Amino acid sequence: MKAVTLPALFLAALVAGTAHAGMLEPGSAMPAFALADHNDQMVRSQDLAGKSYLLWFYPKAMTPGCTKEAQGIRERYAELQSAGVEVLGVSFDDPASNRRFVETESLPFRLLSDADRKLAVAVGAADTAEAKFARRISYLVGPDGNVRKAYDDVDPSTHAAGVLADCAEAAGSVPTP
Repeated sequence: MKAVTLPALFLAALVAGTAHAGMLEPGSAMPAFALADHNDQMVRSQDLAGKSYLLWFYPKAMTPGCTKEAQGIRERYAELQSAGVEVLGVSFDDPASNRRFVETESLPFRLLSDADRKLAVAVGAADTAEAKFARRISYLVGPDGNVRKAYDDVDPSTHAAGVLADCAEAAGSVPTP
């Protein structure tokens, strides 16, 4: 049996501490964040206190699946707003790329740049800060800053309808298809 040195144990603990955080569970607090939107304006989680929001991670602006998902959310955006949900998309794209995406697809919501991947790693949208793309996951966050619903298997074509159904269920009403 080989002896393990203290520095080796420290390194192993350090690596283990940076491993994939996994998806947040409903009831968990959304980690604090401050990210630039597509207009280079900072969006801070503390500024969202008292509001419900959908934080949806997408792999890359202007790619087929992400475009389909963004279009679906755009088409149901008024309903999401009526349900009291602010929409915030998050990717590793820079603000300029996100701005082109917003302009090309006429998106009425903000797209945030998580270039350092800190939020993505904290919420399970990426395993490491070296990840090339975010996982296609989302969180519906309540006014208290806690996760109401975690979406780990997002279908780009039906995601908006699913979020609306969850909002309606929480409100005790029936959504329209």
